Amino acid sequence: MAKMSHGPRSGSRMKMRKELKEKGFPQITSILKRFEVGDRAAIKIDPSIHSGMPFHNFHGLTGVIVGKQGRCYLLEIKVGSVIKKIVVAPVHLKRIVS
Repeated sequence: MAKMSHGPRSGSRMKMRKELKEKGFPQITSILKRFEVGDRAAIKIDPSIHSGMPFHNFHGLTGVIVGKQGRCYLLEIKVGSVIKKIVVAPVHLKRIVS
């Protein structure tokens, strides 16, 4: 038997799945979303866009935008007792209105 791959997308079959009506390339408005520093956003990974995709363990977590890096945003999230900064493209972010 072949050895199991431990790549960046291993173990993410259900997280990276799209519903039937969502399949294909996303709308252009989701690619051109804008965020300001201090906005709250949730990570919702779109598996059809590979650039700026965070690691699948961060899917569903919520954080605060702390800066911009190129076309992507720096998102500060809390994982357990550790605060992490991750670089995420706007396609993979969903605005949280509070």
